[in-house]
Amino acid sequence: MKVVPQHMVPLGYGKYFRSDRIAGLEPIEEGRGPGRRTLVYVEGHAEPVAASRSDGAILQDLVEPAEGAARAQEQRQLLEDVLDTLEGLDPVLRRIVRDQAGWDLDRLEERIRTALA
Repeated sequence: MKVVPQHMVPLGYGKYFRSDRIAGLEPIEEGRGPGRRTLVYVEGHAEPVAASRSDGAILQDLVEPAEGAARAQEQRQLLEDVLDTLEGLDPVLRRIVRDQAGWDLDRLEERIRTALA
């Protein structure tokens, strides 16, 4: 397993740390209390941080980006590629697509720009 460097790992309750700063995980078995499932040892912190997520879930996010984050990055890249293609289209071709297929490429381009902003 390889830790993904500089990837933000959620510990729950709004706590995030960089993956390459997390030094160890310890499941809390006794005296857990609400929201305390794992002790996370973070470089530069004298005491471990109590996380509300399990050690397995945190470990998975340490070694590979969360599935949702990876999917979001792929979708963003796809939108950027579509936008690049749209920007290069000839105005005559845009008009043909609008008239024949009913697609307003100018509007689509603007929606993509808004989504990427």
